[in-house]
Amino acid sequence: MVTMKWSREGRWITGGFGLILVLMSAVSITSYQNATQSVESANQVLQTNDILEGLTDISAALANAETRRWRYILFGDIEELERFNVAVQSLDSTLDRLRQMLTHEPIQRQRFNALESLVAERVKLFEQSIEVYRGRRNEISASDPLIVQTQQNQDEIRQLITVLEATEEELLEVRLQQAQSNLQSRMVIEAFGTLLTFGVLFGVYALLYRQMVKRQQAEALQQTLAQAKELSELKLQLFSMVSHEFRTPLSLILGSAQLLDETLKHDIEPTKLKNLYRIQSSARMMTKLLNDILMLARADAGKLEYNPEWVEIQTFCLNLVEDFQLVEESGRSLKFTQVGNCTHVYVDEKLLYSILSNLLSNAIKFSPPQGTIHFTLICEPDAVTFQVKDEGIGIPPEDLPKLYDLFTRASNVREIMGTGLGLAVVKKCLELHQGEISVDSQVGAGTAFTVRIPQGRGSRE
Repeated sequence: MVTMKWSREGRWITGGFGLILVLMSAVSITSYQNATQSVESANQVLQTNDILEGLTDISAALANAETRRWRYILFGDIEELERFNVAVQSLDSTLDRLRQMLTHEPIQRQRFNALESLVAERVKLFEQSIEVYRGRRNEISASDPLIVQTQQNQDEIRQLITVLEATEEELLEVRLQQAQSNLQSRMVIEAFGTLLTFGVLFGVYALLYRQMVKRQQAEALQQTLAQAKELSELKLQLFSMVSHEFRTPLSLILGSAQLLDETLKHDIEPTKLKNLYRIQSSARMMTKLLNDILMLARADAGKLEYNPEWVEIQTFCLNLVEDFQLVEESGRSLKFTQVGNCTHVYVDEKLLYSILSNLLSNAIKFSPPQGTIHFTLICEPDAVTFQVKDEGIGIPPEDLPKLYDLFTRASNVREIMGTGLGLAVVKKCLELHQGEISVDSQVGAGTAFTVRIPQGRGSRE
């Protein structure tokens, strides 16, 4: 009887293990199929992203080629013709790459074939315009049939790229939903398999332990975030209080110094007013320092306001130049140039003033006496670009990676005064505009900062 009892228990144990193995096998197979589908969906998502990037590259290459073409026609610069050829060559590689990827949907393939034809036609129109208008820039007219045909071709390309992108984005959304669904299903299946493998009790214990660890991590993270937020708010309050307490006496000092300057400049030799000018310069520098610190504190606390509006950009730039010319006494020249036609841009006026004033201030500070600072406004269809170029001491290459860090200055500034906050302020303000900044510098030959702010809402002319 005892033997029969143990045999029956053995059969139950064997049957139980057999059932578990069958269930686990089914779970594993289902999970494997689900994982395969997830990998396939992920690959399709990556391919769709590559297609969207390729379409963007085509638009960018065409825009670049058109710019280089007009510059060559208008100015006869042979280097622009070479850049035009490079841009046209890049189109071939991009189109080849897209041709290999656009095979999953017949309608997309047909659209791409049409796009290839339009791009080839556009390149041919570019070459024809170069041949026709080279040396005859005064004869160019918007009603010229070649220009009209080029514009029609450009509109057709844009419409077709828009349709291609919209279709790919729809496919991308569907594939992301499929991937998410597959991932959720896989998680459920694997959780079920784990419960079958380790048993109900051990599974509950593991789940409780995992939840406890996650709860502790979440509480610790929440506490850290709360402390960081509280610290940021305290820092902002401190800087706000310090800025307020210092701003009033600084304003009084600057106002009094300016009043003394107006009163005494007719009776006293300018050389004897040097200390008075130093007081004004130091007061302005302290005021700017307080403004920069307060702005960075607000940015760190997430309370830096961003209120974009339509700004008459040419007047804004001219007023900015005039502000600097009023206080510039070292003989440095500030020249403003506008490239392209645009009247209004969609920006936060205060933040833009902070961006450009810091760049111009640095350019003036690090330029030699009697030097020239070039301030250029460049109008583009989807962005506005500002460039500040000086003839100053330049920035060593090893200092470029940390250029926008707080309190960081180039190693060759020597005795030139500064705080290392200006470019950090520029970076924070640009982040709110979703803009970008680049620098081109050569030691001893000068520095050029280029700021590009996208105009997603379109331009208003």
